[in-house]
Amino acid sequence: MKKSYLFTICISIFYFGYSQPAITLNSFGSGFDRPVSIKHAGDDRLFIVEQEGLIQILNADGTTNATPFLDIQNIVVDIGGIGDERGFFGLAFHPDYTTNGFFFVNYINNSGNTVVSRFTVSAGNVDIANPNSEQIILTITQPFSNHNGGDLAFGSDGFLYIASGDGGSAGDPQDHGQRLNSLLGKLLRIDVDNGSPYGIPADNPFFNDGNADTLDEIWAYGLRNPWKFSFDRQTNDLWIADVGQSNKEEINMALPTEAGLNYGWRCYEGNSEFNTTGCPGIETLTFPIDEYNHGGSPFRCSITGGYRYRGIDNPSFSGLYFFADYCSDEIGYAEFSGGNWSLTFASIPNTNGWSTFGEDINGELYIAGLVSGNIFKLVDGNLSVNEFNQPIFKMYPNPVDNELNFDFNENIPLAIRFYDLQGKLISEASEFDSSLLTISTKNLSQGLYIVQVLNTNSTLNFKKLIVK
Repeated sequence: MKKSYLFTICISIFYFGYSQPAITLNSFGSGFDRPVSIKHAGDDRLFIVEQEGLIQILNADGTTNATPFLDIQNIVVDIGGIGDERGFFGLAFHPDYTTNGFFFVNYINNSGNTVVSRFTVSAGNVDIANPNSEQIILTITQPFSNHNGGDLAFGSDGFLYIASGDGGSAGDPQDHGQRLNSLLGKLLRIDVDNGSPYGIPADNPFFNDGNADTLDEIWAYGLRNPWKFSFDRQTNDLWIADVGQSNKEEINMALPTEAGLNYGWRCYEGNSEFNTTGCPGIETLTFPIDEYNHGGSPFRCSITGGYRYRGIDNPSFSGLYFFADYCSDEIGYAEFSGGNWSLTFASIPNTNGWSTFGEDINGELYIAGLVSGNIFKLVDGNLSVNEFNQPIFKMYPNPVDNELNFDFNENIPLAIRFYDLQGKLISEASEFDSSLLTISTKNLSQGLYIVQVLNTNSTLNFKKLIVK
């Protein structure tokens, strides 16, 4: 096989830019029973949490392991049909999971209360956890059956963050969101590597503040039902989507150093007054970066938070924060432009009941339907339409690290060209004597390119290429 190397030229030919992303869903997995969380463990597997008490493994090729990774249905409360807000909710793998095998879960137990606990992967089998390894970390009494929050994530600081709803009912009748002597209606932050059963990070905002009524675990408060939150893998900013009461669904964002923020519930629902009796001054509250109306047509009722896109497969998604609405089946994104955030919604056919987003090891995004049991990968439809009229050559691996292979089915091309998404010709290879080629890509920067092949009959064929 002949080796051919690229040389760089800088000629603008045509434009491949896409100013407006087109959200498209590629089917990736199916057959799940009420999926509510998607996480990765530092490899290419996706771990799918099912509400009744199971974690399934969805492999990179779209297959699901026959044996669940974890089955704790015996200690998770029996749930009713769709709409029951109890069950198994959260999953987070320890930052040193590959070494210690620790992962953390959040569920409602048979007494109806929140449990955050640690499990360990089985020795000798990375696809099976030890169901007898549970160590309970934290228990929170739940006064009602709804608004349990339940999401978990480790920050870049190595601490475990826990989302807790306001305890349920309606209107936060026990004022948990504003009370600093309650773990409900909060985002908690604990150190699972020190203390028994956990320690308190020294920079938690209420740690050693001299007030016996404030709880040290609290990182942020004034939340109603923070169903999903996430960290921006590039900036470490915190994103919280808080489910509203009956008027507003809101998206909150905080810098990594912003501790002790009060997001306003029950005093405010989004930017609107809800019940300001006994509330602090408005200047002490943190309002959402954006919100949308509950109700309307299509009927919107419950925000499902996602992630800010930091992958490389879909350049037009870069920097967008993705979210969805459970009732309208819309997927939306928040975009920062002109000093403000704005929301865009895309209607998706079929009934899915979007319950969670997931981010894989490469930063690509997935979404799950609670009702449909399906998992989809988010892609930009502008970059996936028939793969540019189905080129008649094979190109692999894609994504590529250092060397790219081509198979032209016994036809020898005239030239292979690499363009960026603005249509700038970056590199070209030519003078081939074989239909099987290997080209070095070491001098291509990380990102997405358009590969153009000029054939002997003067026809052009294109493929997209991702360089790691």
